[in-house]
Amino acid sequence: MESQIPRKPRILCLHGFRTSAEILKRQVLRWPAAVLDKLDLIFLDAPYPAQGKSGVERFFDPPYYEWFQATEDFTEYTNFEECLAFIEDNMMKSGPFDGFLGFSQGALLSAALPGMQRDGLALTRVPRIKFLIIISGAKFGGPKFAHHKLTSNAYSSPLECPSLHIIDEKSTEVMLGFIERIQKTMATADEQIYLNAET
Repeated sequence: MESQIPRKPRILCLHGFRTSAEILKRQVLRWPAAVLDKLDLIFLDAPYPAQGKSGVERFFDPPYYEWFQATEDFTEYTNFEECLAFIEDNMMKSGPFDGFLGFSQGALLSAALPGMQRDGLALTRVPRIKFLIIISGAKFGGPKFAHHKLTSNAYSSPLECPSLHIIDEKSTEVMLGFIERIQKTMATADEQIYLNAET
């Protein structure tokens, strides 16, 4: 029996606050080839131009974007629902996606999406999120960020959604192990073609 090659997990990458898809792409593409060769990464710019100074201006050129806005104390959010609709629309156009990779504000958002999807509050028109890769993340309802009304139950019960939390650059072996684990849960490339074929 011929063994089938597992397909690469397709990952939607959400950048940090007041940065961009291009900036996150430049940072992620510094990862080892042994990791990058196993992933299909799609980088998305947030829907809103930065409404203030970016913390990366000394290192990266504009434009800069943000996923949503918050009050200074992170207790109220603006454009949050619109951001969720924007992400889902892009997933419909460019998907299907297996998981998310999020950095900073993108990680905060990514961490809440599986729970909101489970509760029918977000991403209702796309397949279930299978995994997350979180870089420099946080969570709504934690010590810094208050809950948005849609995230209040996002972490209320365990999910069948593995997550990898990257802390430093020495995580290559852990990353490779995580990728192998999620690939075992994925359809093969041939099965994916069949699933996407029009009937």
